[in-house]
Amino acid sequence: MSEETKSTTIAAASSKLTNAQRARIERNQAKAQKLREAKLVVHPYKNISNVNASEEPASDKGKAVIKVQGTKYIDSGGGFLLEQPVLPSPGEKSTAEAAAAEAAIIEDAIAIPVVYEECLDCGDQYADSYLFNNFGHSVCDKCRDTEERHSLITRTEAKAEYLLKDCDFDKREPILRYISRKNPHNVRWGEMKLYLHLQVLKRAMEVWGSEEELTRQHELREDKREVGKARKYNKQMKQLRMEVRSSLFTKKTHAVHEHEFGPDTYNEEEDNYTHTCLTCPYAETYEKM
Repeated sequence: MSEETKSTTIAAASSKLTNAQRARIERNQAKAQKLREAKLVVHPYKNISNVNASEEPASDKGKAVIKVQGTKYIDSGGGFLLEQPVLPSPGEKSTAEAAAAEAAIIEDAIAIPVVYEECLDCGDQYADSYLFNNFGHSVCDKCRDTEERHSLITRTEAKAEYLLKDCDFDKREPILRYISRKNPHNVRWGEMKLYLHLQVLKRAMEVWGSEEELTRQHELREDKREVGKARKYNKQMKQLRMEVRSSLFTKKTHAVHEHEFGPDTYNEEEDNYTHTCLTCPYAETYEKM
């Protein structure tokens, strides 16, 4: 009885709907049906068969296989294409012939020799090393000590600490190798040149001969720096005294004197005239035309 009541109610409600409402309901139902069917499909390319391949391997069953320019790709369903070798068709070469052709190709290849270097610390052989590639220092990565022995130093610090010049880095043989890094203090500044501390110390010993000579050069430069500071201080003090105690420097501070002459005196013997300044003992002799 209840089912008859429901059907009667639905029929009565549908009779009250307009044509536009019925069309919208039908579109929504079709859209929902398509979404439901799309969710039920596990792999959209599951049933696609490749016409170019004669036989599919057992491990690739249930997966979509796409052939692009002679190479098969398996669609994993997760957004990746897995490459697999193409199986030979009946008209192609056999497996033995393909293996022989591949062996001939391998024999024609040029062998690149691998040069092994010996670590100066542990003595082991290595083919690749950070210090050897960047600085030419034969130490493997296992023995690399970035904190002490194999630390890096900037060019500015090396010049200040070991009193080296630019020619000692760029001209003197062998030229010191470096790596460039962004300046951590300001990215707008130029890149830093980082050198291996061991190589910089060795170059300093080549320039100065010994650590004692390097220490003596530091002391000499410190003495010159102190003398320069004292000379600059004395110059500033002298300038200050000139500005404060101007009476000690009348040559520069006094104004230009202008003579004020008195009456003229006639000299009959030499037939000329003389007048004297009223403020200073200056006397001037002249002739009247």
